[in-house]
Amino acid sequence: MAETKRRPDGDGMVRKRSDGYWEGRIVVGHRKDGLPIYKSVFAKTQKVLIPKLEQLKRDYADAELTEDCRMPLGDWLDLWLSEYSPNLRPSTIQNYTHHIARIKSCLGQKQISRVTRVDVQTMYNDLQKSLSNSSVRAVHMMLHEALNAAARRHLIVANPTEGIKLPKKEYAPIQILNNEQLDRFMAAIREEPDWHDLFYVEITTGLRRGELCGLRWEDFDEDSGKLTIRRSVSYEHGSLLVGEPKTAAGTRTILLPVSTANLLRKRISARRSEWIFPCFDDPDLPVKP
Repeated sequence: MAETKRRPDGDGMVRKRSDGYWEGRIVVGHRKDGLPIYKSVFAKTQKVLIPKLEQLKRDYADAELTEDCRMPLGDWLDLWLSEYSPNLRPSTIQNYTHHIARIKSCLGQKQISRVTRVDVQTMYNDLQKSLSNSSVRAVHMMLHEALNAAARRHLIVANPTEGIKLPKKEYAPIQILNNEQLDRFMAAIREEPDWHDLFYVEITTGLRRGELCGLRWEDFDEDSGKLTIRRSVSYEHGSLLVGEPKTAAGTRTILLPVSTANLLRKRISARRSEWIFPCFDDPDLPVKP
């Protein structure tokens, strides 16, 4: 019969099992029916067990896990995405779905509360063999957010993506047109009167394509020559979507070059839509990016 020794209240339980091993056990949460959820450590001797039990208590200090802590990581990621997706762009949902598939291939079946920092680091190291640094960092950003949500749900005690060593950021070289290229660009758009103004504003402001298509006349201050970027347009699965800029910093006001401000002042006198660059077929819609 196993020998059980109860330690002081809150100190866990120590017992010698029938197989000769020592077990240290603490309560880390409760199920819906009120029964406790235990976490255990094992050792061949009581002397070796006690330090492991002390570390276990430190790791799970003030923990109050729910029975869903036994959920596989892959199941949690699916649940998290289904709950979080209404706040995301379709393109972001598609990217997250790809990220989740990669995570599932490595850790999908592992119990979420048992995923460790070592597990996550090993997965990132493996992903680096087939993905770019930026792709691995994108997987990390999504997983970090999903596991923060798991911590708030009391599925895990701490986020195992904290303190992970990530691959270095990759910066694509900035391409700047030289004078000859700029002259060729300007000559080319002069041959396309329907598109000239859009590409002139683009080349003189550097706006993202979706931001450019999402400009309304209310965004242009004719007196000051300033332009405020408030929205972005995307074209997903045959539908035009109008939303906020890609990042919080994307909402901004810029002072236009004099030539660009004058171009818009001239264009505003002949406007036929609330959009600065409306769709040719339907002026009530912005041009498709």
